[in-house]
Amino acid sequence: MSLKYLPPVKPSAIALGTVFNHGVELAVMAPLFGQTYQRAKSANTKEEFIHSREASSTAVAWGTSLVGSALQSYGVGALINATGTLSYKGAAYLGGLIFAATSAPTFLQQLFTEKRAVDTVAVSAAAKVFETVGLSLFLTWWGTRTNPFD
Repeated sequence: MSLKYLPPVKPSAIALGTVFNHGVELAVMAPLFGQTYQRAKSANTKEEFIHSREASSTAVAWGTSLVGSALQSYGVGALINATGTLSYKGAAYLGGLIFAATSAPTFLQQLFTEKRAVDTVAVSAAAKVFETVGLSLFLTWWGTRTNPFD
């Protein structure tokens, strides 16, 4: 397989996009980390907590969130480069399309099929808007092209 078909993205854009996206995801996962922190305080020893189920599930959630954030940052940066997006307006449209394609169907299903609470779905939707539209705006501001003269 050849990697020449994958658009290059500036490594600093991927790194900063990962931090941006990971920060948004950690804000959403804060209740999980809060419960884990309370469990750590109530554990008798540090070793008991490290071997507990909460510690391992929190570590897995944190790790997958970090890897997912990096992949999403590369993907959005690659789309910005591949589409030739240079303006904030174009970046907002691109982020909106990414949101509509990846997250909107899930939220509609949660609202109408699963009958979840509107406020819970709204918080998740707001986080996904930050992860898609916010990330594309942030990466456009930072710049994603490895050579801006190409």
